[in-house]
Amino acid sequence: MSRTYVVTGSASGIGQATTNLLVKLGHTVIGVDRSHANIVADLSTADGRKELVDAVAKLTDTVDGLICAAGLGLDAPVTAQVNYYGTLATLIGLRPFLANSAAPRAVVLASVAVLFDADADLLGAFEGYDEAAAIVRAEAITDQPGAIYSTSKRAVARWVKRHAPTSEWAGAGIALNAIAPGMVMTPMISEQIKLPEVRRAMLERVPMPLNGIAEADDIARALAWFAGPENTHITGQIIYIDGGAEASLRGVGTL
Repeated sequence: MSRTYVVTGSASGIGQATTNLLVKLGHTVIGVDRSHANIVADLSTADGRKELVDAVAKLTDTVDGLICAAGLGLDAPVTAQVNYYGTLATLIGLRPFLANSAAPRAVVLASVAVLFDADADLLGAFEGYDEAAAIVRAEAITDQPGAIYSTSKRAVARWVKRHAPTSEWAGAGIALNAIAPGMVMTPMISEQIKLPEVRRAMLERVPMPLNGIAEADDIARALAWFAGPENTHITGQIIYIDGGAEASLRGVGTL
């Protein structure tokens, strides 16, 4: 059965791989990105987030699957704006469209970086939905590599776990989960690991004993399944597709 999906970040990386897979499977995909997409919108801005929802409304009243893959890894406030506020605006704005589906599913792209230290003040701004405060705090920690990225991904994963079982999501039949990849062979990573010492350092931080660094297609297959009708009872989960990184870093401490 053909379904209608919205995929943010559809023009590159994991979002592009997921879009290609869903189209190959015969589904309709509404791609969203800053360029080269069905809907061109900048999710770092309130206007761009509204433009996304308004544009979807012009195309359909029903979204069967939503995949929020748009994200940035820059040590800059824009990462906080896209990764957290852009993702939440997409989820909240398109939830009514999901509710019209017979088998609605939503999946957020998180990261194994949710395991890393988070900045407490930035996390507090995220969870208080204070975007102005988040921008100020993010600007103050741009000298801490990866801090904005890891904090934004932890915040959005916590939002998923907090909201997935509620009446607005599970109660409406909408499964909501997050996929947390380890390192994935995107253009950014492929450039970084050309230097052997950088590759070693990255794999020490994110050990991936099973098959090493993943390809975007590996993550796309999981996103497609969790956003599909086959997923009838999995919700509120953070699914690590990380070659064993989470198990290596945390062991049995969370059981």
